[in-house]
Amino acid sequence: MAESISGEGGGAVMAGHTNASMNAALKAKNDEFYTLLTDIEKEMRYYRKHFKGKTVLCNCDDPFESNFFKYFVLNFNRLGLKKLIATCYHTSPIVGQQLQYWYDKDGQMSFLFGDELDEKYSEKHPYKAVVTKVYDTSGDGGIDMLDVAELFKSGENELTELEGDGDFRSQECLHLLDESDIVVTNPPFSLFREYVAVMMEHKKHFIIIGNSNAITYKEVFPLIMQNRLWLGVTRSGTGSMWFRIMDDFPEKSGQKIENGIRYQTIGNSAWFTNLDVKKRHEELILVKRYSPENYPSYTNYDAIEVSKVADIPCDYSGMMGVPITFLGKYNPDQFEILGLSSTMAKPIDECVEPDAEYIKGGPRFYVKEGHKKYKRCYDRIVIRNKHPEPPKEVK
Repeated sequence: MAESISGEGGGAVMAGHTNASMNAALKAKNDEFYTLLTDIEKEMRYYRKHFKGKTVLCNCDDPFESNFFKYFVLNFNRLGLKKLIATCYHTSPIVGQQLQYWYDKDGQMSFLFGDELDEKYSEKHPYKAVVTKVYDTSGDGGIDMLDVAELFKSGENELTELEGDGDFRSQECLHLLDESDIVVTNPPFSLFREYVAVMMEHKKHFIIIGNSNAITYKEVFPLIMQNRLWLGVTRSGTGSMWFRIMDDFPEKSGQKIENGIRYQTIGNSAWFTNLDVKKRHEELILVKRYSPENYPSYTNYDAIEVSKVADIPCDYSGMMGVPITFLGKYNPDQFEILGLSSTMAKPIDECVEPDAEYIKGGPRFYVKEGHKKYKRCYDRIVIRNKHPEPPKEVK
């Protein structure tokens, strides 16, 4: 049986797949990271206008365990959603912790929620939740997950077992994808390439979490260049994001325990989306001016080195190599993205003296830092300022 490789309790690897990326994912024993509600709330507030009248799909999310489902179901009316769909994967370790269900002899579904859980119904099954209405069933003046559970019990919302295992690429789950307008989830990091490919193939809007290293993937960066994918707002590849982890997750650095719950921090986590927001078009304020002394040219490519995003010169019209963190500030109205150093750099040995000193490695830009000495730069994104200021006149 395939090992569970999932982000929020769903969307894992289907047994029987044989391609290399899936095999690699199966070897990744710990790909279970559960997003905190506070991080979801911080990011989603920028997209509220996009949700009105739309069907939202959380296809890597156990409906009663995932904070993505919790956010959308508790904000269902405020966001003006038409429908909310969530699915989970059958071997996810969190399935069945908050919801258990079974069928009686007449084929009717019954289920237990929260404090009602019973060990005799602990067998895990993948299921889907479809929500079309949310209201206060108890009359206490508010809406909580107990109200949501009651609406499933009454049949006003739909809770049904999936025919398959809940993999996001199964035909069953792809049909749900086609029914949706916007997908919001934390997909398996190890399957990020495939997840994005599925979203693009089905022409879906999405807001998802990934590692910022995914920016450089050959399957992802062209989408960024084509303005079909970009980083979100609150986590754009800098800093860390805390995720809940399971009790049997291996101990490593960057962990903490609060109120008996384990958390793992993952550096350089980022939101990826293709939904436009106003903040994305805010102009990056540039205060530095170009001078050859402060901005050396690369030895193996016709562009200048800009080692910090804050140091991008306001008056340079040519090509510039900037850190990958630039994408967190990228305004498509202000800049044009031209490529990556890993694909644009010429072989350094073709551009320097035969006895030159430099660190060897994959394609990167180099700058001269002494007699026959060349410094290898980190990965760079090559950009151009669309509206540079005129250079200052020399008096």
